[in-house]
Amino acid sequence: MFLGYYVDRLSPFLYEFGQGSGVGIRYYGLAYFLGFVFLFWFLHRQIDLGWLRISHEEADRAIVKIAVFGVCIGGRLGSCLFYNFDETIHRPWTIFLVWKGGMASHGGIIGVILVMLWEARRLKIPFYHLADAAALCTPVGLGLGRIANFVNGELWGRPFDGPWAVIFPNAPDLLPRHPSQLYEAAMEGAILFGLILWVRLRTLKSPRDGATALTFFGAYGVLRIIGECFREPDAPIGYYFGFVTQGQLLSAGMVVGALVLEALRRRTPPHGSPVKRR
Repeated sequence: MFLGYYVDRLSPFLYEFGQGSGVGIRYYGLAYFLGFVFLFWFLHRQIDLGWLRISHEEADRAIVKIAVFGVCIGGRLGSCLFYNFDETIHRPWTIFLVWKGGMASHGGIIGVILVMLWEARRLKIPFYHLADAAALCTPVGLGLGRIANFVNGELWGRPFDGPWAVIFPNAPDLLPRHPSQLYEAAMEGAILFGLILWVRLRTLKSPRDGATALTFFGAYGVLRIIGECFREPDAPIGYYFGFVTQGQLLSAGMVVGALVLEALRRRTPPHGSPVKRR
């Protein structure tokens, strides 16, 4: 019946130390590593272009804090609190069981925002100036993470019988499903990066920071809501009101927050000088 569908039997390891050992270089970890490498390169590149007015040394310190406290700790806490709240409250040590539940992008985004608020205050620069630069670096990591989700055969899509459907052996059935991880990789990675890069280039001469960061914040929310329409709801949460997923609720909050912050930004007098264009 399902003979014509692709079956996702990809190994989660780029290289495994010993057959069946469960220890090695995983694609998921590689996705995070490459995302951090891109963050390092592109933040420094923006400094060289005059888009970010901090020193390379200050950027290095900010990158370490964003990676550790923002992405890793924020992402892990987000996964535990947003998707496994009851167990986290009753068994808080499960926060450290990173192989159970993984990471949550919404938690990582919140964590990065908190780190940038701290860093902007420490560096005595406008928050949006730093946030614009960091937002440009984020979609690459998000896209790579979604590709790793597909390789791992996790976060699969809803049942679907189209010609590009995929059977995920880790799913509780053998139904063909949307490869929603790849949809999200395209939307949260390539499309989102292209959009916010276009906004950044269009607003380089603006004396008011924040357009890039808020575009990312709102556009990610919209694209995630669309992507969740093809993705199986997270167990055991399921649907709210019979049709809304947890990811869609969190993303709707991001969209509303972006609209409110944009309205406030437009009412705030410009701060600082436009970035240099080289």
